[in-house]
Amino acid sequence: MFDFLDSDAFIIGLEILFLTFIGYDAYKYYKTKRREYILNIVMAIGFAIWVLYPFYTKYYEWSDTDRDALSTVCLNEHNSTYCSCIDNAIVKAYTKEEFALQDKNGTGFLEFLKDTEEECFGNSWF
Repeated sequence: MFDFLDSDAFIIGLEILFLTFIGYDAYKYYKTKRREYILNIVMAIGFAIWVLYPFYTKYYEWSDTDRDALSTVCLNEHNSTYCSCIDNAIVKAYTKEEFALQDKNGTGFLEFLKDTEEECFGNSWF
């Protein structure tokens, strides 16, 4: 239901929203020199870090060599379109350590792969 929270468009939308808040408060501070706008700017920056940090930690923990290794394992069995979609979903859903500890034949991971395949190639109404 809330799959849109992991989409790149949602994250970019949040970044634009926070930059708009910060820009507006900076403009109002420049015009009025009231201290409350400084507090609003600091709070908006703090809240942006608190909200956006979990989205970016998953991307930074995967190095290019790890992504390439993930792709080569997949490419042995499937085509490149399938592998790129699945690999992107894995990188977004799991940190490197979580993926390494994941039971690849477990029901949870197999269900994740099935849902990801439906999102990538299914005839959904989105």
